[in-house]
Amino acid sequence: MKKLFLMLAVAAFTFGAANVIAQEPAAEAAAPATEEVAAPAEEAVAAEEETALEGESMHQILMQKFLEGGWEWMLPVLFCLVAGLAIAIERILYLTLSTINNKKFIAQIEEALKNGGIEATKEVARGKRGPVASIYYQGLDRYNQGLDAVEKAVVSYGSVQTGQLEANLSWIGLFIALAPMLGFMGTVVGMIGAFDAIQAAGDISPTLVAGGIKVALLTTLMGLIAAVILQIFYNYIIAKIDSLVNQMEDASITLTDILTAYKK
Repeated sequence: MKKLFLMLAVAAFTFGAANVIAQEPAAEAAAPATEEVAAPAEEAVAAEEETALEGESMHQILMQKFLEGGWEWMLPVLFCLVAGLAIAIERILYLTLSTINNKKFIAQIEEALKNGGIEATKEVARGKRGPVASIYYQGLDRYNQGLDAVEKAVVSYGSVQTGQLEANLSWIGLFIALAPMLGFMGTVVGMIGAFDAIQAAGDISPTLVAGGIKVALLTTLMGLIAAVILQIFYNYIIAKIDSLVNQMEDASITLTDILTAYKK
């Protein structure tokens, strides 16, 4: 599943980059070649460029800035974003499939326990997905060993289920920290290149250092954008896990109460 999302994300970014690259030669071919342009003509061209920029979509603008930033620093940031999104989407799908209607499930457990006993109740728990159903099955499977064994099984297997819910979250946290760090590194390298150009020319000219500073700022921008996107997904996943853990704890207490009443 994670490999599939990773391949789709890479293909989408590659397709967008190809479109931008294909549009640039067409724009250059369509532009008229002039040797001398008057000041009013320059203002008109600038106005047209501003209008064209406003008409471009956000996706096209981001891809254009991505290409201007340089592949050597933008690709690592892009990898962090794509890999982090792949893991985040896989976690969201897993957590969504793990969520069930606990009230309805507990009602089914009580009805099966009342009508068919422990074995029928185990079949109901086996037929449901999610961590709550897994905990119920492990607890019911040890009912013959006593309620103490049931409680220990529920607590132990609850920890196992929590670990499965939190799987691969450390990688998302790594990419959140790594993306802006790579962007800042590109910024430092770009600024060093700008100062090297000043030293080589022996003069401070805006046009001389503008390119290096622009690349430096673009790498930082892309790193921050990647970190912000991944942070949003990360916080959503954490909130979803906390909700599921609370449901697991509440359902575990309910299972103990149900089995205690059944034993009496």
